[in-house]
Amino acid sequence: MNLIKPAKLKQGDTIAFIAPSGNISENKVLNAKLYFENKGYKVVFGENLLKQDRYMAGSDKERINDIHWAFEDKKINAILCARGGYGAIRLIHDIDYDLIKNNPKIFCGYSDISALSAMILKKTGLITFSSPMPKGDFQPDEIDEFTEKNFFEALTLHNIKIKSQNLKTYNNGKTEGILFGGNLSTIASLCGTDFIPNEKFIFFAEDLCEPVYKIDRYFRQLLNIDKFKQNLSGIILGEFLDAEPEELFKELAKECKIPMFGGYKITHAKQKITVPYGAFAKLDNGDININL
Repeated sequence: MNLIKPAKLKQGDTIAFIAPSGNISENKVLNAKLYFENKGYKVVFGENLLKQDRYMAGSDKERINDIHWAFEDKKINAILCARGGYGAIRLIHDIDYDLIKNNPKIFCGYSDISALSAMILKKTGLITFSSPMPKGDFQPDEIDEFTEKNFFEALTLHNIKIKSQNLKTYNNGKTEGILFGGNLSTIASLCGTDFIPNEKFIFFAEDLCEPVYKIDRYFRQLLNIDKFKQNLSGIILGEFLDAEPEELFKELAKECKIPMFGGYKITHAKQKITVPYGAFAKLDNGDININL
């Protein structure tokens, strides 16, 4: 795969807010807009950002239109998905990936947005970012300094090092590959589509409110795919909130016999790191070194 690196974020750049998944309130949107404007960026809204359709931000067509608009508009430098929730998987077969490939730029989000990052990587080679989002992370009175620092470093620097904040070593060692994964249940929901990278990858994963047996099921769904298992070169585990899957992870490490580490702030919690999704990385005894 020929990876496409988006241009770095610069002061004065224009950031588009879109909502490909769940809906968001006007108050949250305006608060996040003020935050980025105070940082020196311009902010524009997708036409359907504030639409309400059941638990999603507008119809499938409306949400796809906002994705296409944000990539195609030459004045826009970066795209921030407003929130996760549910709805991205409904869009993946109708997105114009050629349009995205021909207009590469920063694309950010996590949770349900993992489905879009996975498919964008597979179909275009564009590196995106598993990152904090306006609704939960960029409200002016609730900004976490660790989250903020990691976000801007990932979007502005060329050399990035990610360290585990509480390193758990399941299998020691070194490996390399592109960074692929995200929200585990969302990635597992892609099974049945062509979403797995053709090259070696380091799989990163997190989740919340999932019992251990479901976490086991999601990993098993993926490991039952020959291509996934063959291309899997390492595993890095974020936080699995409201679950205690430690014994499962020890079992997984024994089975896979590849470098595997945990304790990273890849999470739904307030304090989180930003991961360049699709970037080539070297995993060295728990340290992740990335050149963008």
